Amino acid sequence: MAQAHPMPGLRPFLSADVPVLAAIFAASIEELTGDDYSEAQQQAWMEAAEDEEFGKRLASDLTLIATLEGSPVGFASLRGADHIRMLYVHPAVARQGIATMLVDALEKLAGGRGATSLSVDASDTAQAFFAKRGYTAQQRNSVTINDEWLANTTMKKTLGAPQ
Repeated sequence: MAQAHPMPGLRPFLSADVPVLAAIFAASIEELTGDDYSEAQQQAWMEAAEDEEFGKRLASDLTLIATLEGSPVGFASLRGADHIRMLYVHPAVARQGIATMLVDALEKLAGGRGATSLSVDASDTAQAFFAKRGYTAQQRNSVTINDEWLANTTMKKTLGAPQ
């Protein structure tokens, strides 16, 4: 008999989650973005979780936590009604539907907040994921983090449109 995989759950962010989410953030960058960003870029990006602003950003947005057997394995945040600010999944559960579950929930919440479209500044690593979900590239961006330049792409999806 096949063993059932535990079903992932969703719950709201709690301030006590900041340390584990910072660890997921760093692990995701370190292990999943190496084909698209240099080690120096990854290091600069990971350092963003080390300042107190990381927790403040999570708390100021609508942040959802994906869990497996009660433990956080990923998170996503919605800034305002129409912008995905963060989407990170632990590498151990990458490509297992966790990011899809998180973005599905954010899209429903954005629609519930009256948004007609949703945007995201997708890393080069995440761009294909969002494209498969119907997001289209709008513009390329360069951001400076701790003296390192990182590229991303602003992508947008019309909500309620067929995927």
